[in-house]
Amino acid sequence: MSSVLLPSVAGMFYPEHADKLRQQVDNFLAQARPADMPPPKALIAPHAGYVYSGPVAANAYRRLLPTAGSIQRVVILAPSHQLPFRGLATTSADFLRTPLGDIPVDRKAVSRALALPQVQEYDQAFEGEHALEVQLPFLQRTLEDFHVVPFIVGQANPQDVSEVLDLLWGGSETLIVISSDLSHFLDYHSAKEKDLHTTLAIESLSPEAIGFDDACGRVPVSGLLLSARKHGLQATTVDLRNSGDTAGDRNRVVGYGAYVFN
Repeated sequence: MSSVLLPSVAGMFYPEHADKLRQQVDNFLAQARPADMPPPKALIAPHAGYVYSGPVAANAYRRLLPTAGSIQRVVILAPSHQLPFRGLATTSADFLRTPLGDIPVDRKAVSRALALPQVQEYDQAFEGEHALEVQLPFLQRTLEDFHVVPFIVGQANPQDVSEVLDLLWGGSETLIVISSDLSHFLDYHSAKEKDLHTTLAIESLSPEAIGFDDACGRVPVSGLLLSARKHGLQATTVDLRNSGDTAGDRNRVVGYGAYVFN
């Protein structure tokens, strides 16, 4: 019997009704800048409530539209905000559900990853966790038929993440998505300065230059940078803003960046 991982933050981080969710994501995508480069192999997108980070995330996801039918598998890594644990957690579920429908999990790819010592099946890591879930509706509105390989990253190092990515790298049929916000709760100008530093580190594929407080998804981001080096990818920034630019005041902001890797 198939099992389904139910959404945890529908109605909080994004609309819980399918029509409203579809309309909101489509509006973000329509307002995003048109792609001026080939579709990416990997991307980094933020994971706050859609009113805050949705416009930024859309600038990465819009670049998937030209290749929507060719991507069959999406490997997603997001940091844990709810539960401390060691390594990377994946799920026993067969499907991940959003208001837009059920996304099948690539159980064969999950089984391959579980052969690595840093990966465990730990469904509790997904309970109440928003960072991976908020990426799914964007994928559902930009891709066609695809499977997902989901991971929540706990106490791990970038090499642990890179090993998982290299194992599941695949070809043009596989997309890698890293979920991460940037700085947290600085004033507007301090955040802009800090986030620019992090952006330069991402563009130069320099994980060692990303500090603990620079990005909540520092470990999965750094793991991607290590793998990008190995595979000869280049990183491009397609958006860099913060909540003071999108939907919040400027006294205490969260930074959001969207990056694509080709």
